[in-house]
Amino acid sequence: MDHLLHDGYEVGQRIPSERALAASLGVGRSVIREALKSLALLGLVQVRAGDGNYLQSRSSGLLPNTFEWGMLLDDNRIEEIIEARRELEVVLAGFAAARRTQEDIHDLRGLLAAMRAAPADQRFVEADVAFHLRIARAAANPVLQQMLESTHSLLHAWITRVIEAAGDTNMSVGEHVPVLEAIEAGDVEGARQAIRDHLDRAGDRLSATVSEHTSRE
Repeated sequence: MDHLLHDGYEVGQRIPSERALAASLGVGRSVIREALKSLALLGLVQVRAGDGNYLQSRSSGLLPNTFEWGMLLDDNRIEEIIEARRELEVVLAGFAAARRTQEDIHDLRGLLAAMRAAPADQRFVEADVAFHLRIARAAANPVLQQMLESTHSLLHAWITRVIEAAGDTNMSVGEHVPVLEAIEAGDVEGARQAIRDHLDRAGDRLSATVSEHTSRE
Protein backbone atom coordinates (compact mmCIF):
# COMPACT_ATOMS: atom_id res chain seq x y z
CA MET A 1 0.00 0.00 0.00
CA ASP A 2 2.75 2.50 0.95
CA HIS A 3 4.54 1.66 -2.32
CA LEU A 4 1.52 2.75 -4.35
CA LEU A 5 0.52 5.77 -2.28
CA HIS A 6 3.89 7.27 -1.47
CA ASP A 7 6.48 6.15 -4.03
CA GLY A 8 6.01 8.74 -6.74
CA TYR A 9 2.75 7.63 -8.33
CA GLU A 10 0.46 10.48 -9.31
CA VAL A 11 -3.34 10.48 -9.12
CA GLY A 12 -4.60 9.30 -12.51
CA GLN A 13 -1.40 7.40 -13.27
CA ARG A 14 -1.58 3.80 -14.46
CA ILE A 15 -0.27 1.34 -11.88
CA PRO A 16 2.22 -1.34 -13.02
CA SER A 17 0.87 -4.80 -13.69
CA GLU A 18 0.44 -7.40 -10.93
CA ARG A 19 3.44 -9.27 -12.30
CA ALA A 20 5.65 -6.16 -12.25
CA LEU A 21 4.56 -5.16 -8.74
CA ALA A 22 5.10 -8.69 -7.42
CA ALA A 23 8.60 -8.77 -8.88
CA SER A 24 9.58 -5.33 -7.57
CA LEU A 25 8.22 -5.97 -4.08
CA GLY A 26 9.33 -9.58 -3.81
CA VAL A 27 5.89 -11.01 -3.01
CA GLY A 28 3.44 -13.37 -4.69
CA ARG A 29 0.96 -12.14 -7.28
CA SER A 30 -1.92 -13.27 -5.04
CA VAL A 31 -0.79 -10.76 -2.39
CA ILE A 32 -0.69 -7.97 -4.99
CA ARG A 33 -4.10 -8.99 -6.35
CA GLU A 34 -5.70 -8.82 -2.89
CA ALA A 35 -3.97 -5.50 -2.13
CA LEU A 36 -5.29 -3.94 -5.34
CA LYS A 37 -8.76 -5.30 -4.66
CA SER A 38 -8.77 -3.79 -1.18
CA LEU A 39 -7.47 -0.46 -2.50
CA ALA A 40 -10.29 -0.48 -5.04
CA LEU A 41 -12.83 -1.11 -2.26
CA LEU A 42 -11.42 1.87 -0.40
CA GLY A 43 -11.75 4.10 -3.48
CA LEU A 44 -8.00 4.56 -3.88
CA VAL A 45 -7.58 2.53 -7.06
CA GLN A 46 -9.79 2.53 -10.14
CA VAL A 47 -10.07 -0.71 -12.10
CA ARG A 48 -10.60 -0.18 -15.83
CA ALA A 49 -11.57 -3.38 -17.59
CA GLY A 50 -9.08 -4.20 -20.30
CA ASP A 51 -6.96 -1.17 -19.50
CA GLY A 52 -5.41 -1.87 -16.09
CA ASN A 53 -5.49 -0.18 -12.71
CA TYR A 54 -5.10 3.53 -11.99
CA LEU A 55 -4.37 5.49 -8.82
CA GLN A 56 -7.60 7.34 -8.10
CA SER A 57 -6.84 9.00 -4.76
CA ARG A 58 -4.21 9.15 -2.04
CA SER A 59 -6.67 9.25 0.84
CA SER A 60 -9.91 7.62 1.92
CA GLY A 61 -12.21 7.84 4.92
CA LEU A 62 -11.99 4.05 4.99
CA LEU A 63 -8.20 3.88 4.83
CA PRO A 64 -7.06 1.34 7.43
CA ASN A 65 -4.21 1.85 9.81
CA THR A 66 -1.17 -0.44 9.55
CA PHE A 67 -2.67 -3.09 11.83
CA GLU A 68 -5.95 -3.26 9.91
CA TRP A 69 -4.19 -3.34 6.56
CA GLY A 70 -2.19 -6.39 7.58
CA MET A 71 -5.37 -8.10 8.74
CA LEU A 72 -7.15 -7.39 5.47
CA LEU A 73 -4.39 -8.94 3.38
CA ASP A 74 -3.53 -11.97 5.53
CA ASP A 75 -5.93 -14.79 4.73
CA ASN A 76 -4.32 -16.89 7.48
CA ARG A 77 -5.80 -14.52 10.08
CA ILE A 78 -9.39 -14.70 8.84
CA GLU A 79 -10.46 -17.00 11.69
CA GLU A 80 -8.95 -14.61 14.24
CA ILE A 81 -10.84 -11.69 12.68
CA ILE A 82 -14.10 -13.66 12.76
CA GLU A 83 -13.60 -14.65 16.40
CA ALA A 84 -12.67 -11.14 17.56
CA ARG A 85 -15.56 -9.47 15.78
CA ARG A 86 -18.08 -12.02 17.05
CA GLU A 87 -17.04 -11.74 20.68
CA LEU A 88 -17.03 -7.94 20.64
CA GLU A 89 -20.40 -7.62 18.93
CA VAL A 90 -22.04 -10.22 21.19
CA VAL A 91 -21.16 -8.04 24.20
CA LEU A 92 -22.35 -4.89 22.42
CA ALA A 93 -25.66 -6.46 21.37
CA GLY A 94 -26.37 -7.54 24.95
CA PHE A 95 -25.72 -4.06 26.30
CA ALA A 96 -27.81 -2.55 23.49
CA ALA A 97 -30.78 -4.75 24.44
CA ALA A 98 -30.46 -3.67 28.08
CA ARG A 99 -29.91 0.04 27.43
CA ARG A 100 -31.63 0.87 24.12
CA THR A 101 -33.74 3.98 23.78
CA GLN A 102 -36.61 4.68 21.41
CA GLU A 103 -34.21 6.74 19.31
CA ASP A 104 -31.90 3.74 19.04
CA ILE A 105 -34.75 1.50 17.87
CA HIS A 106 -35.99 4.11 15.40
CA ASP A 107 -32.52 4.45 13.86
CA LEU A 108 -31.96 0.67 13.70
CA ARG A 109 -35.32 0.16 12.00
CA GLY A 110 -34.39 2.80 9.45
CA LEU A 111 -31.05 1.16 8.72
CA LEU A 112 -32.67 -2.26 8.33
CA ALA A 113 -35.16 -0.71 5.89
CA ALA A 114 -32.24 0.83 3.99
CA MET A 115 -30.59 -2.60 3.76
CA ARG A 116 -33.80 -4.14 2.40
CA ALA A 117 -34.11 -1.40 -0.23
CA ALA A 118 -30.47 -1.35 -1.32
CA PRO A 119 -29.10 -3.37 -4.23
CA ALA A 120 -26.17 -5.72 -3.70
CA ASP A 121 -23.55 -2.99 -4.00
CA GLN A 122 -21.79 -0.43 -1.83
CA ARG A 123 -25.11 1.12 -0.77
CA PHE A 124 -26.00 -2.12 0.97
CA VAL A 125 -22.53 -2.40 2.49
CA GLU A 126 -22.75 1.10 3.96
CA ALA A 127 -26.18 0.42 5.48
CA ASP A 128 -25.00 -2.92 6.89
CA VAL A 129 -21.90 -1.40 8.47
CA ALA A 130 -23.99 1.49 9.85
CA PHE A 131 -26.43 -1.00 11.43
CA HIS A 132 -23.65 -2.70 13.38
CA LEU A 133 -22.07 0.60 14.42
CA ARG A 134 -25.49 1.86 15.54
CA ILE A 135 -25.87 -1.17 17.80
CA ALA A 136 -22.50 -0.26 19.29
CA ARG A 137 -23.77 3.25 19.99
CA ALA A 138 -26.96 1.88 21.56
CA ALA A 139 -24.80 -0.19 23.94
CA ALA A 140 -23.92 3.10 25.69
CA ASN A 141 -20.33 2.12 26.37
CA PRO A 142 -18.05 4.57 24.54
CA VAL A 143 -14.95 2.40 25.01
CA LEU A 144 -16.51 -0.67 23.39
CA GLN A 145 -18.15 1.53 20.76
CA GLN A 146 -14.78 3.00 19.82
CA MET A 147 -13.26 -0.47 19.60
CA LEU A 148 -15.78 -1.48 16.95
CA GLU A 149 -15.63 1.86 15.15
CA SER A 150 -11.84 1.49 14.87
CA THR A 151 -12.42 -1.60 12.69
CA HIS A 152 -14.72 0.25 10.25
CA SER A 153 -12.53 -0.56 7.26
CA LEU A 154 -12.36 -4.22 8.27
CA LEU A 155 -16.16 -4.39 8.51
CA HIS A 156 -16.51 -2.64 5.16
CA ALA A 157 -14.06 -4.98 3.41
CA TRP A 158 -15.55 -8.07 5.09
CA ILE A 159 -19.14 -7.27 4.10
CA THR A 160 -18.16 -6.23 0.59
CA ARG A 161 -16.30 -9.47 0.03
CA VAL A 162 -19.21 -11.58 1.27
CA ILE A 163 -21.88 -9.70 -0.69
CA GLU A 164 -19.85 -9.80 -3.90
CA ALA A 165 -19.45 -13.57 -3.53
CA ALA A 166 -23.14 -14.15 -2.67
CA GLY A 167 -24.52 -11.89 -5.38
CA ASP A 168 -27.58 -10.99 -3.28
CA THR A 169 -28.43 -9.65 0.16
CA ASN A 170 -31.52 -11.63 1.19
CA MET A 171 -29.70 -13.96 3.56
CA SER A 172 -27.83 -11.15 5.27
CA VAL A 173 -30.95 -9.01 5.70
CA GLY A 174 -32.84 -11.95 7.17
CA GLU A 175 -30.13 -12.54 9.76
CA HIS A 176 -30.35 -8.93 10.98
CA VAL A 177 -34.09 -9.11 11.71
CA PRO A 178 -33.91 -11.24 14.90
CA VAL A 179 -31.06 -9.06 16.15
CA LEU A 180 -33.23 -5.95 15.95
CA GLU A 181 -36.27 -7.75 17.35
CA ALA A 182 -34.35 -8.95 20.41
CA ILE A 183 -32.82 -5.53 21.05
CA GLU A 184 -36.21 -3.88 20.71
CA ALA A 185 -37.74 -6.40 23.13
CA GLY A 186 -34.98 -5.82 25.68
CA ASP A 187 -34.02 -9.51 25.40
CA VAL A 188 -30.35 -9.49 26.37
CA GLU A 189 -29.63 -13.18 25.85
CA GLY A 190 -31.76 -13.24 22.71
CA ALA A 191 -29.80 -10.33 21.23
CA ARG A 192 -26.50 -11.97 22.06
CA GLN A 193 -27.57 -15.24 20.46
CA ALA A 194 -29.02 -13.55 17.37
CA ILE A 195 -25.85 -11.56 16.67
CA ARG A 196 -23.73 -14.63 17.38
CA ASP A 197 -25.75 -16.69 14.90
CA HIS A 198 -25.51 -13.94 12.27
CA LEU A 199 -21.76 -13.49 12.65
CA ASP A 200 -21.12 -17.23 12.69
CA ARG A 201 -22.92 -17.55 9.36
CA ALA A 202 -21.31 -14.42 7.94
CA GLY A 203 -17.93 -15.72 9.09
CA ASP A 204 -18.56 -19.03 7.33
CA ARG A 205 -19.38 -17.12 4.14
CA LEU A 206 -16.22 -15.04 4.48
CA SER A 207 -14.09 -18.15 5.04
CA ALA A 208 -15.68 -19.76 1.98
CA THR A 209 -14.74 -16.82 -0.23
CA VAL A 210 -11.15 -17.04 1.05
CA SER A 211 -11.03 -20.79 0.42
CA GLU A 212 -12.43 -20.34 -3.07
CA HIS A 213 -9.86 -17.66 -3.86
CA THR A 214 -7.03 -19.81 -2.51
CA SER A 215 -8.11 -22.83 -4.56
CA ARG A 216 -7.81 -20.76 -7.73
CA GLU A 217 -4.20 -19.81 -7.02
